[in-house]
Parts: sequence; C-alpha cells; structure tokens
Amino acid sequence: DMTVLIQGETGVGKGIIAKSLHYLSKRNTQPFVKINCGLIPENLIEAELFGYEEGAFTGASKGGKKGRVEMADGGTLFLDEIGDMPLPLQIKLLDFIQDSTFMRVGGTKRLKADVRIISATNRDLSMMINEGTFRMDLYYRLNVFGVTVPPLRERLDDIPTLAEYFVKKFNSKYNLNKRISPSAMAELYRYRWPGNVRELEHTLERVMVISESDCISP
Repeated sequence: DMTVLIQGETGVGKGIIAKSLHYLSKRNTQPFVKINCGLIPENLIEAELFGYEEGAFTGASKGGKKGRVEMADGGTLFLDEIGDMPLPLQIKLLDFIQDSTFMRVGGTKRLKADVRIISATNRDLSMMINEGTFRMDLYYRLNVFGVTVPPLRERLDDIPTLAEYFVKKFNSKYNLNKRISPSAMAELYRYRWPGNVRELEHTLERVMVISESDCISP
C-alpha cells in the first residue's frame, strides 16, 4: 500500500505496471483512477484533480463536480506524467498526501479521501529539482518505493516473449494465423527500439496486417 514512483522512458509500460500494482493490492476491488498531468491545461488541472463547487468559475457544472481524488476514494490514484504537473499544484498535492484532505476549487470545507498514490514519469525529476521546476519535498513523498523500468534495448531477452504475446493478440484481432520467422526475430533483436514496448507492439501489428505470407520475414 506504499506510495510508488515509476520512472522510465516513453513506451516501457509504466501504465501497465501501475495497473498491476493496483490489481495485486488489497484495493483491487476499488477504483483505479488515472489522470495524465501533461494532457490537461494548467488552468484546469486543479479542478480535474480536486473537483470544484458550483459557480467556482465560468462554465462550472451545476452542483459542482467530483475530482479524480474523490473518484479514487478507497482505491488508487495514478498520476501519469507527474513531471508535467505545474508547481502551484505540486504544493496542493503535497498538502493532500500529508493528511489525505483537500479542498475543491471554490470550496470552503476540507474533504477527506483514502487513496493510494502511484505516479509515473519519463522525465528526470532530479534534474528538474535542480532547475527548480519540481519540488524536492514532493519528490520524496512520491518516491517512497521507486520502480525504474529499463528500456527494451536493455532487456532484449524480453523480446521473444513480448513478440509471441503480440502475435497471438493480433492473430485473434484480425483472424490471422501468422508467425515470425527466426530471421525476422533476429532483426527485432538488432533494432534499438527508441519507442520501447509500445513501438514493438505497433510494429508487429503493422507487419502482420501488410504481410502477404503467414510466415513474417525480415
């Protein structure tokens, strides 16, 4: 039930690891709620995370709205791309982690939520701390248990297992019966995979669809 920080390049599978941590935990019957800190505009992310009261701002829904923190009560809150969280919101997140209470935007009363926080980033948080764009105290709060996922080029032995899984997945999806030749598998080993597991998945889907033979060649 610890707070976990998952670090690694884009496409290594940080989101899958976060879900696995949730579904293998005692919170697995409760919500797994994700928020991507890099996709939501800075002026909206606080309301998205903590919710807002009616009339908090122009366009606010009647009756207000729950934020992701409230939605995750009892379960897990997954903060993806935590390195993109604006500094002012980092302070409010730190405040929430310390006592599990928060205030909706436009609200006057503190609310409580019991959530387990997992965060992930492909950015170098240590460098960001030195640059003053990420709070050191928040980093240590988030990094109670750190998981660093190595890139695919550093775990080549995973390629056959991953390739077999994806081939089976896309054979089922597209009603195919294809396989990878040993020489094509050798090419998968030779490539550096800058996009990691995600790139491998998309590459195999593409070649399985366009390959005219059931045996995929280099």
